[in-house]
Amino acid sequence: MLNSVLLAGTRMVQELDLGNKPKISDSKNSSENSEQVSLNNNPKVELLTNKGSIVIELFPDQAPLTVKNFLAYVQSGFYNNTLFHRVIKNLLIQGGGYSNTLKMKADRGYIKSEANNGLSNTRGTIAAARRANDSESASSQFFFNVVDNPQFDFSSTNTMSSRGYTVFGKIIKGQEIVDAMRLSPTTRIDSIGDYVPKNPIIISQARVQE
Repeated sequence: MLNSVLLAGTRMVQELDLGNKPKISDSKNSSENSEQVSLNNNPKVELLTNKGSIVIELFPDQAPLTVKNFLAYVQSGFYNNTLFHRVIKNLLIQGGGYSNTLKMKADRGYIKSEANNGLSNTRGTIAAARRANDSESASSQFFFNVVDNPQFDFSSTNTMSSRGYTVFGKIIKGQEIVDAMRLSPTTRIDSIGDYVPKNPIIISQARVQE
């Protein structure tokens, strides 16, 4: 059972039991489509990667602080030439913390959790990564849910795990790119942790779509 999503690296301790991985969902939800038409004015961010383009629609109504934080990183160029440093094929793909030279980047500090916003960690959504032992420690790192991960949803304030992970957007174009990424062979790098892609997956640029 997965107890928590962790930021890989020197600041984190992994708590993964891979003997009981979540299964790939058979549900047919909107994220199955490689491209979706958005009928609202929500902000959208494009991640240009060496595997292809991914477009994310953000949800400022449900997660205003998290969206504002993410957009600040995008607009500052923070995510340019960073890695997806953690790929667990039946769980998630995580990025936003390491340069393409495997160096941890200095973030802007922590933001308040908005996990109790009614959004679920379903396949194709993007959520804020945080420390396993601190629900208020989200910063620059994020992850894509590559399967439905209801264990990441807010359920109570009783434990750090039950406090969940803030969903703040969804993939509207490029789900097939993420599906290909999740199959990447991985290895361990001591300075980062387990599940690091053997062949780097690089975000060359993150930009707001006008």
